[in-house]
Amino acid sequence: MEDVKTQTEGGWSEGQSISKRKKSSVFVMYVFLLGLAFFFFMISPPSDFPSHSAVTLTKGESLSQLASVLKEKHIVRSSFLLRNFVVWKNWDRKVVAGDYYFDKPISVFEVAGRISAGELGLVPLQITFPEGLNLFEFAEIARLHLFKFDPLDFLEKTHEKEGYLFPDTYKFLSNANADDVIASMEANFEAKIKTLQKDFDQSSHSLREVILMASILEEEAKTTEARKIVAGILWKRLRSGMALQVDSPFRYSNVENHATVKAEDITVDSPYNTYKYVGFPPTPISNPGIDSILAALYPTETAYWYFLSGKEGEMRYAKTFEEHRKNIEKYLK
Repeated sequence: MEDVKTQTEGGWSEGQSISKRKKSSVFVMYVFLLGLAFFFFMISPPSDFPSHSAVTLTKGESLSQLASVLKEKHIVRSSFLLRNFVVWKNWDRKVVAGDYYFDKPISVFEVAGRISAGELGLVPLQITFPEGLNLFEFAEIARLHLFKFDPLDFLEKTHEKEGYLFPDTYKFLSNANADDVIASMEANFEAKIKTLQKDFDQSSHSLREVILMASILEEEAKTTEARKIVAGILWKRLRSGMALQVDSPFRYSNVENHATVKAEDITVDSPYNTYKYVGFPPTPISNPGIDSILAALYPTETAYWYFLSGKEGEMRYAKTFEEHRKNIEKYLK
């Protein structure tokens, strides 16, 4: 009986040992899988990875500093993992500073590979600046596309260039700055004007006068025919010493842009108030395209002295102020 009991007790002991080993193996496997899952989680891109954005890695900073920047910008989850992977691959002496563009989320290993190979990923962007926009509107368009573009810097450097930055479609690298945009738009303006040099030589108006007129035409009329007729009316007013009396320059004097100018608007003491002051406003009010420039160069002479754009955008013309008042009553009220 004692032998049986001993064997039975031995069997219990062995069974308990096997059970403990199984539990231990399960625990080890659980810890392993948990660690593996954590590892893959850490090498994966963050959930808030900023796709279609860029990060600047500054020259002279240490690998630790660069890795910290990438973590702060949500490009990688772990600066520690990035840094050690780069060191492990002996890439730490090859890390290249610059502007890195990320169009989609990538793993920490891919990030390490790119910064060590200097694969900036900068892409050419096509940006359209429509005709008739002013510098503030140009700045907003560029800001939305170019991560290094500073609107305030752009406006500070172009405050005397209104009208002389040509509206067009441009291609810029995604890290283009204000200077890049200004240089391209100025060069394009000069190239376009050069093609019209003979037209300017034959004109009685200076480049400045033509650009001033064209900038107003962009705002006051939308078709080639209408722009040429309006140009003829406005040049005639200037020759006669009559005020231009156009509403569009009020955008520059911070007056609400009404469909028709209110009585209180006309009293505003601003050099852009073309009801109060005779002649052109001090600067162009937009950046005109070729069509408006040509309309200013080649106006259509008519018997009209007045014009307005109706609620549907159709142009109405009048020879006398009385006819003009009737058009206002009929088409604007």
